[in-house]
Amino acid sequence: MKFPLTSLFLAFVAVATAASAAARDDSAAEKLGWHLATKAYTFRAITLYETIDITHELGLKYFELNPTQKLSAENPVNTNDTLTPELRAALKAKFAAAGIKVTNYGVVKLTNDEAADRKVFDFAKDMGIETIVSEPTADSFDLLDKLTAEYGIKVAIHNHPQPSTYFDPEIVLKAIQGHSASIGACADTGHWTRSGLNAVDCLKKLAGHVITSHFKDTNEEKKDVPYGQGKTDIKGMMEELKRQNFHGTFSMEYESGAKGEQLVNELKECIAFFDREAANLAH
Repeated sequence: MKFPLTSLFLAFVAVATAASAAARDDSAAEKLGWHLATKAYTFRAITLYETIDITHELGLKYFELNPTQKLSAENPVNTNDTLTPELRAALKAKFAAAGIKVTNYGVVKLTNDEAADRKVFDFAKDMGIETIVSEPTADSFDLLDKLTAEYGIKVAIHNHPQPSTYFDPEIVLKAIQGHSASIGACADTGHWTRSGLNAVDCLKKLAGHVITSHFKDTNEEKKDVPYGQGKTDIKGMMEELKRQNFHGTFSMEYESGAKGEQLVNELKECIAFFDREAANLAH
C-alpha cells in the first residue's frame, strides 16, 4: 500500500520536531572524525526534499543520496545524474539552507563503460560528494583507478547479503588488491549479519580499507532495529573502528522494520546511542 507523500511527511516531521527539542551534541563524534548521516533509502516512501527537512530536525549534518529517490512533489524525478542543472542548483541550495553536507551517493551502478561512469562521477563532483557507493563489475577496476584519481572521489564497494557478489569481506579484499587506495569498502553491517557473518570480525578483516558504512543493527527476524537492540554488536563495531582510526561517514539505514512515526522515533534512538558511545570512545 502506498501512502500520500504529504500526509506521511507531516507525520514524520511532527515526530522529528518533537524529538529534536533538545539540541544534539555530536562533538564527540566529530572529535573522532565520525559523521552520522541519513541514508536516503530509509525514506524512500517520501521525497528527497521532505527527507532533508526531517534530517535537519533530527540534528544530522550529513547525507547519503539514493539514485532512485524522487526529488520533490513538484519534480518527482529520480535523484541521479539525469537531474538538470537547474534542479541540481536548487537541490544544493536546499541542502545548504539545512546545513547538511552530502558525503555519499549510492548504491549506484559502475561498469567498464567509461562514458556511463563519467556521468556518475560528474554528478558526484557537481554535488560535492566524496564517496560513490557501488557494487562494481569485475572488469571495471582499472577504469575506476583512473576515475578516482582524476575526480578525487572514492569508490566504496557495498555488500548486499549472500549470495550477492561482495557479501564476504574476503571477496572485497581480493577485488581491490593491486588497485587504488581510493577504492575500498562500504561496510553494510546489517547485511553481514543477514549473511550469517560476524560484523566485528568483518571489520577487522577490512582494516585499513573501510571508506564508509551503512550502519545498521538487526534482530533475529533480520529486521532493522535501534542501535544496541539487535545482534549486530554496534558497540563492538564502534570500538573496532576507533581502533582502526577510521574517519568517515556512518549512514543510518533502515531497509525493513519500523515505518512512519515509529521509524523516526527509532532513528532518534539510534542517534542517541551513537552519540553516547562516541562520547565514551572519544576520551
